Amino acid sequence: MFEEYLPSLIRLVGALAAGGLIGLERSYNGRPAGFRTHSLVCMSSSMLMLLTVYQWELLKSAPIDTIRVDPTRMAQGLMTGIGFLGAGVIMKERFTIRGLTTAASIWVTASIGILIGMGFYVAAGIATILALGTLSLFRWFENVLPTLQFGRLSVRVLRKEHLNEDDIMEVIRYHHFGTTGRTYHLEAEGKWIRLEMTVFTRRPGAFRTLAETLAQMEEVQEFSVTPRSG
Repeated sequence: MFEEYLPSLIRLVGALAAGGLIGLERSYNGRPAGFRTHSLVCMSSSMLMLLTVYQWELLKSAPIDTIRVDPTRMAQGLMTGIGFLGAGVIMKERFTIRGLTTAASIWVTASIGILIGMGFYVAAGIATILALGTLSLFRWFENVLPTLQFGRLSVRVLRKEHLNEDDIMEVIRYHHFGTTGRTYHLEAEGKWIRLEMTVFTRRPGAFRTLAETLAQMEEVQEFSVTPRSG
């Protein structure tokens, strides 16, 4: 009796272990969808795929012409459901969008569960190793590479001050920033001028040095520098 259910047990435990490994990496880095979430996603995907693998045995008394074997339909349904779960971990905080990597890890975890449920252990094992490598090693590459960083800059000055837009742009270019999307606002019945724009740079620490320079300029009444991160 036990030998009859052993393959199902192995697949469910294997899916739980694979999802748990990926989830541990997410939990270690403080993500809300971590160890338990990934473990359950992977195991549930495997469990539902087992239903399609063993449906012949579950429906022995059903007429043969009423059974349709198409495991891909179950996989498609799983991916649709996982899409909603992944969307739940994506958050927008002002100019920053967080959770995209965790959403992708949930999606790949569900795919690994499907592979294990179908009995493709080698492919599932390779996918688990590659997923862990992507989440851990690629993080190091992202930190080392001089990636383009975006941010939002807002500067407010008095209209009577002699600091004009060209002076502000010179300061921005001096700190190795490019700009795009400038907007202009009159505030407090025309007493203040606010200049806003998107800035970008490849230099680490450029946002900090720009903020320090603006803080020392007496003509600048108020400013904000908001880096965007993924």
